[in-house]
Amino acid sequence: MERYPDFSVDGSAPGTPLPPGEADRFLEQPRASFLESNTGNSVQSTPNNSSPLLVANKHETDHELQQAKPGSGTKRGRLVILTLVGLGVLAVIVLAVVLPVYFKVIKPRQNQDNLTSGSSASGSSAGSGSVGSGSGNPASPSGATSGGDGSEIIVDGGANFTYKNPFGGYWVYDPNDPFNNNARPNSWTPPLNTSWDWTTDRIYGVNLGGLFVIEPFITPSFFEKYTTAVDEWTLSEAMAADTGTGGGLSQLEDHYNTFITEQDIAEIAGAGLNWIRLPIPYWAIETWPGEPFLAKTSWKYILRVLGWARKYGLRVNLDLHTIPGSQNGYNHSGKLGQVNFLNGVMGIANAQRTLNYIRIITEFIAQQEYLDVVPMFGIVNEALLSTIGKDQLTDFYLEAHNMIRGITGLGAGNGPFISIHDGFVGLDSWAGFLPGSDRINIDTHPYFAFDNEPNDSPIATGLGSDAGGIWPAQACNAWGPDINSSRSDFGVTIAGEFSNGYNDCGLFLKGTSSYTPSYGGDCNLWQDASTWNDTVIDGVKAFALASMDATQNWFFWTWKIGNSTANNRVESPLWSYQLGLEGGWIPTDPREAVGACAAQGVSQPWNQTFQSWQTGGVGAGTIAATATAEFGVWPPAQISGVAVDQMAFVPTYTPTGSVATLPPPTLTATTKSISEGNGWFDSSDTTSAATAIAGCSYPNAWDAISATVPATVCGGGVVTTSTAAAASTVISASTTGVISVPATTSTTADDTTITQ
Repeated sequence: MERYPDFSVDGSAPGTPLPPGEADRFLEQPRASFLESNTGNSVQSTPNNSSPLLVANKHETDHELQQAKPGSGTKRGRLVILTLVGLGVLAVIVLAVVLPVYFKVIKPRQNQDNLTSGSSASGSSAGSGSVGSGSGNPASPSGATSGGDGSEIIVDGGANFTYKNPFGGYWVYDPNDPFNNNARPNSWTPPLNTSWDWTTDRIYGVNLGGLFVIEPFITPSFFEKYTTAVDEWTLSEAMAADTGTGGGLSQLEDHYNTFITEQDIAEIAGAGLNWIRLPIPYWAIETWPGEPFLAKTSWKYILRVLGWARKYGLRVNLDLHTIPGSQNGYNHSGKLGQVNFLNGVMGIANAQRTLNYIRIITEFIAQQEYLDVVPMFGIVNEALLSTIGKDQLTDFYLEAHNMIRGITGLGAGNGPFISIHDGFVGLDSWAGFLPGSDRINIDTHPYFAFDNEPNDSPIATGLGSDAGGIWPAQACNAWGPDINSSRSDFGVTIAGEFSNGYNDCGLFLKGTSSYTPSYGGDCNLWQDASTWNDTVIDGVKAFALASMDATQNWFFWTWKIGNSTANNRVESPLWSYQLGLEGGWIPTDPREAVGACAAQGVSQPWNQTFQSWQTGGVGAGTIAATATAEFGVWPPAQISGVAVDQMAFVPTYTPTGSVATLPPPTLTATTKSISEGNGWFDSSDTTSAATAIAGCSYPNAWDAISATVPATVCGGGVVTTSTAAAASTVISASTTGVISVPATTSTTADDTTITQ
């Protein structure tokens, strides 16, 4: 978010397509209004059998009447007429009885059977609880291993809740088959064990912001308690210094454990959503000396969220939200202030360290156990291109691409999509990016809240079609055409963040320091949703629907905002999907957004075609020679903040450190021997990690913009290596400039057990 500084049941491999004909049984996926030139204003209806049935009955009755000869004076004729009248009355009675039974009982059951049988390799009904072993699940009162709308879920501690999903979704959890990927969040989304079609399937997602990367406006109570804190760095310092009752860094672990629960994930699936974007910090893996963050603690809770996502059929876009040295200087990068990633004296060293963390996460999520659950990996959130430079970022992205594909292999089904952010320079700047690369998608974060404009044009302008004022059209015009152009010119394009925040009102939205919002009206209204009337609610909803239709594949920022301590309420309600569902300004069915932009007269259809290499097909991984010639050198020969003649003296790290691997979950309630993986997909990747060179003096990696470049070489300076020769082949991890060492030098990030 841009903010101001202050295994399948039948044993088939994950992602295996359904047998021929199976996919036909899925309900047709509604499409956003930009997808076709002939756009409409209403959601496409699901095909049903009512018309053919009724027409057939009418046709038969007409035919029978045509056989009778009205006007005949014979008894036979009258008998025929009376018989036909009697048959007609009988037919009416039969229809009156049969049709309601058909449409209320038989047809819904057929639809449910089609959905469940089309989504499970075993062909069993998820609602019956028989997906998986069908019994022995302690998280269900009946022991069932699957269930749909109305089923009961028991959570840790013995509490329970009712799963509410009116969209044909069902959960699956079998302790004896914990990596079962049969679950499905709704009828229009393929189950986890079925391939995602990037052309026709739509991402309706939500972020779990503020869970593992703390942000002031999402968890305001922390920053109300520690008033000197402005980011997670200073918050961690303040917590660590608080040795009284209720103090200490353990407050953060309590937050990880309680802020988002299993019921939240179930509610996300029940709201018609199908993806979550999960921001995570690099300190889930480790910290280095001097960094105050709570290290090696959040990973077990990250695994728990991944387990819940699997249970409810939600795909995950795992997003590395923080980068050593900070990639943007925003408070959600870990530390407010400087950009020390690919910028300044420690820019290269921080990038070396970042590549290692990307590598470690890739090794984990490329494992078969997580391949279907995490189909997308955001490798650097919101890198500030205006400071770093596009050429430098492209060098880094190419190096990361080659490293990742060296681990996963090339082509669809081999590791996740690599998601990169547009750097706030516009999607058109990335057209034609690295042609021939393997599954890179572009992520944009469209917001009006941070445009420094008053944005005081009224949104509460009426009900229905009069709602929203100028704002629905603004969203459609500003975002829709650009995103469709990007899908043609770049490839897969997503809106990894957006919100209902058309203005910049919200407690701590722009940081904890005192500031005057740019909004030209009274922010008190927008910090207390309990005061909103129907026109405000309808106006915000109209803006939400237009934003969803314009962005097409989206992740709302964010699912939940915590209450403030001062007023015990959400004081940034425009940013809470959960609160919007409760209050009526978020649609209970995201498909309601289809056609919203067409209704505004905005349409720039996409041609519905990706090039094969863009989605992991033919040509994926054969990057054009022109691109490798221009960007296939690592590290970059020049970065911002360092003179050209000093680049040879820029501090770098040595590749001799131990690798901190990410451990798998500790399985519980299991009576079978099950492999949970070892956290490392590519056993041939035995290279070391970047580490400081003994005897060298390094500037503060988080505060090196004004540091003096060393007068002597420490770490070899910047010695570039070309990856161009290897660009059309699978790249080994050693191309990142690290050396091979025995795999026994690894350490785990955390081996604490947590119940799944």
